[in-house]
Amino acid sequence: MSAELGFVMLVHDGLHRTAQVARYLAESGSPVVIHADARTPATDFRQLQTALADLPDVRFCRRIACEWGTWSLVVAMRHAARLMLDSFPQVRHVHALSGVCLPLRPVSHLAAFLARNPDTDFIESVSVADVNWTKGGLSAERFTLYFPFAYKRQRWLFDRAVTLQRALHIRRDMPEGLAPHIGSQWWTLTRRTLGAILDEPAAPQIDRFFKRAWIPDESYFQTMARVHSRQIESRSLTLGKFDHQGKPHVFYDDHLQLLRRSDCFMARKVWSGADRLYAHFLSDRPDAPAVDTEPQPSRIDRHFARATQQRVRGRAGLYMVSRFPVRNRENGKTAEPYSVFQGFTEMFRDFEEWLSAVSAARVHGHLFAPHKVEFAGREKVFAGGLSDSASLRDYNPRAFLTNLLWATRGERQCFQFGPADTQGRNYDLLSFMASDPNAQISVISGAWAVPLYRSGQRAEQLRAEAARLQRIETAMLGVLRSPAAHARIRIWTMAEFLENPSDPMHSIFDEIAPHQQARLIQMPELVDMQGFGAFLQDLRNQGMQPVLMGDFPLGVTDPAPGHRIK
Repeated sequence: MSAELGFVMLVHDGLHRTAQVARYLAESGSPVVIHADARTPATDFRQLQTALADLPDVRFCRRIACEWGTWSLVVAMRHAARLMLDSFPQVRHVHALSGVCLPLRPVSHLAAFLARNPDTDFIESVSVADVNWTKGGLSAERFTLYFPFAYKRQRWLFDRAVTLQRALHIRRDMPEGLAPHIGSQWWTLTRRTLGAILDEPAAPQIDRFFKRAWIPDESYFQTMARVHSRQIESRSLTLGKFDHQGKPHVFYDDHLQLLRRSDCFMARKVWSGADRLYAHFLSDRPDAPAVDTEPQPSRIDRHFARATQQRVRGRAGLYMVSRFPVRNRENGKTAEPYSVFQGFTEMFRDFEEWLSAVSAARVHGHLFAPHKVEFAGREKVFAGGLSDSASLRDYNPRAFLTNLLWATRGERQCFQFGPADTQGRNYDLLSFMASDPNAQISVISGAWAVPLYRSGQRAEQLRAEAARLQRIETAMLGVLRSPAAHARIRIWTMAEFLENPSDPMHSIFDEIAPHQQARLIQMPELVDMQGFGAFLQDLRNQGMQPVLMGDFPLGVTDPAPGHRIK
């Protein structure tokens, strides 16, 4: 049965693999015609001939020099196809493959499949008006413009010629009776259709047109098959996967199970060093699928879709080297949700220890403190090899934060951030966090004044520092209230917070540890606020106007230390 199926191969390097595949096909009963690029070294070509000399059904057609994207590839394929039809009259289907194609199933399976579809041509042939996967900005223009220069070897001339023709509104017309179609050049055609294409009466006119088209090996047979075929199934029987740039995925040894799962007849493009793939698929396989099993390339599509997605977008919070300098092209600013607290360590005693005890989160101090990084437990080196050095951190604060969150995926990070911390130019770091949907930012405005009050110094000594911190926090609040902010942001003045501390603390805890509500029984202890209102009045008396705390009475301000959640 397999004698009714012939193979034409276009090869140019890796000829030791060509010899393996050609021998496998020929010993399965199928004739093989090989076109070796004329630029292939003569020594390599002679070795290929010698390696296959004992196989009478392996032939070599006339060689020409081939170049990617040019008419030479069509001519090479026609030479091989003509020799196949002339030398092997019993062949009913011809399958085209390259030197990097590999059979994934016994040849008899493909022959049986074609015997069940004797009049069908399997060739990807899509109208150029409907296709949406062409790359490089040339779709219909690949037919309407002239392309006298090689894309890879003469790229500068190629681009200038395209630009000039566009400016001059040059447009070629398709030969009468042809509608432009494109698709994979690795087809399987019936003898009747292939013979009609090779014997086309209008070949001189058609050839002149396609000689100046771009990548004619992806359009010549695809267009001509629409003219001569009785029945087309627009798909290739060779498995090939392409990335977002239109470049083919290369199959390596670790793709073995994927290729087996696809049940496809052929695969392209297989790395010449994939010894395991060649050894497995070019041998007798007891695990081969049943002969009537249909190819199922969709079974592995999701793996390649995921690979393309990761290459194009990356993983959330992972900054790829290829996109690192370009802002807002990341796939998510950070890898995991995290919580930022402003004013809480100033308002509560041992706030970090309390939060660590009642939640499963990793609670840090001020990660951006001017003197050093205050990691949880005051570690000197933290996850991901991050140092507590302030100078290293400040070289790129955003990268420091994103690296920390990437290295601690699966564990919620909490840290303190306030007006006394390193802000960066134009509050760059806070702007980053405010625009990050993963961030939960909780602010008690004016709390920076509590440590000043508790320092025991007089108001006249603290006025300048209080004014500085208030200016910084005012600017910070402006960033957090910006329309560009997408974080979960809560802001309370000190007065608002102290009216009923349990409500805001409960809402914060619900987000940090939604399944641990039973552990939030005891509130952290508030610091002693006796006389704080009088301290604020002293600042006013010194000419500084504290406005971010809300309205404080001059008397006692000490709302319910140790307050219990009801």
